[in-house]
Amino acid sequence: MSDTDTDLNILIVDDEPAIRRFLKASLGAYGYTITEAVSGEDALRIAATSRQDIVILDLGLPDIDGVEVTRRLREWSSIPIIILSVREHENDKIAALDAGADDYLTKPFGIGELMARMRVTLRRTAQDTSEPVFESGGLTMDFANREVKINGESVTLTPTEYDLLRTLVKHAGKVLTHRQLLLAVWGNAYEGETHILQVNISNLRRKIEPDPLRPVYVVTEPGVGYRLKVV
Repeated sequence: MSDTDTDLNILIVDDEPAIRRFLKASLGAYGYTITEAVSGEDALRIAATSRQDIVILDLGLPDIDGVEVTRRLREWSSIPIIILSVREHENDKIAALDAGADDYLTKPFGIGELMARMRVTLRRTAQDTSEPVFESGGLTMDFANREVKINGESVTLTPTEYDLLRTLVKHAGKVLTHRQLLLAVWGNAYEGETHILQVNISNLRRKIEPDPLRPVYVVTEPGVGYRLKVV
């Protein structure tokens, strides 16, 4: 997504007219096509009957909660979803992300930050996850050879650390909750074992981060989970 990508279709789902007007004016100024929905049912109908490239979704809708809208969309669509909500509690963020949202931004927000989140989300979803090599900054991950390098130097990871990094890389730029990571790497039996996740994140950071105390790749989303930051 750049200033020249004027063929982008954005679905804005919010029952507040002021928010819709602001987003339509701000994003429309870049030439993007804006479609508005004021309810969850409207959003689901529009997403099913027209091409939309990204959904900006409020949680507090008058008919269906935004988490349920996300869950229903994920039953048949992988369209990027960014939550834009006044709800700041960790449980709300976790519920939305677990339902399949790609990112979560709280109101009030800056249009610059929203567009940055959109760029990362669209770049991630556009990337073919079957690509054999992932590169970001000094981090390189070669899936075919199960090899990880930092600034050209090979790094030895345990099988669990490798699986953890692979999961983060395949969703680069997206917040993954503790539950999502535990299910992906360890399975259902470890769903609540956040300590195991924290230990392995710590070990992984010691091996790939320039400064494990100030991570630039695997960053913490407090109370929610972790994100592989695209640098």
